[in-house]
Amino acid sequence: MEAVFAVIALLFVLFMALGVYATVKVVGAAKRSADRHITQARRTVEDHTLRAKAFAQSGPAGEIAQLRLKLRTSMRATQDALEAAATEDASLKESLDLFQRLSAHGHELDGELRRLESEPDRTALAARLPELRERTERITGSADSLRWAVRDRTRRFADDDLDSLSGQIDMEAGALRHWTTTEAQPAPPRWPEAPAADAAPSAGQTWPEPEPAETSEPASGRKPEQDPERAALDPPAPRPAYPWEKKPRPESTT
Repeated sequence: MEAVFAVIALLFVLFMALGVYATVKVVGAAKRSADRHITQARRTVEDHTLRAKAFAQSGPAGEIAQLRLKLRTSMRATQDALEAAATEDASLKESLDLFQRLSAHGHELDGELRRLESEPDRTALAARLPELRERTERITGSADSLRWAVRDRTRRFADDDLDSLSGQIDMEAGALRHWTTTEAQPAPPRWPEAPAADAAPSAGQTWPEPEPAETSEPASGRKPEQDPERAALDPPAPRPAYPWEKKPRPESTT
């Protein structure tokens, strides 16, 4: 009995531990999801605020807002493109590492621009604008180049896969229509028909000369003449009788 109670107690402890672990995992996933939604909402609000400042304010302050908005939009689009492509292409690891290094410069510039938004000295701010504009162009240009390279690579792989798939489908379609290879082949062209015997030759055409028939005439070219008296003295031989012919019945004398 003590062994049974010990097994039951052990199972109870295991179930409790599994329940606590599952609860921690669920709470952690919910917290990460909430943090992600909060971060996304904060970014959206900040982007709308920057867009409003860029259109509403003029001078250095408005240009600072435009630079921040351009920097954040470019970096976020490149990050999304890299993360989406890296799930299917493991060779983009180096590209992700390069983007992380570029992101460090981007975050540094964004922080500096955010601090300069509240700078009261507009003259000093205007003097800093060329250098800030040049840094922003360099970072966004590198981010855009990396993003478009990833998109071109993804599209090229998709085109190659589509070409291969189209070839396989064409082969399969031909195999499914196998009866088309066994259909009757077209008849060969007809031979030209011989001209009719009584047809007249066309213009410029001559009929071939008939070959002379072999005869038993004497060399002199004259036909032998038969004497009519000799023909009357020598009657023709009687016609041979065949066994299958019926004999005529004798006529009655009465």
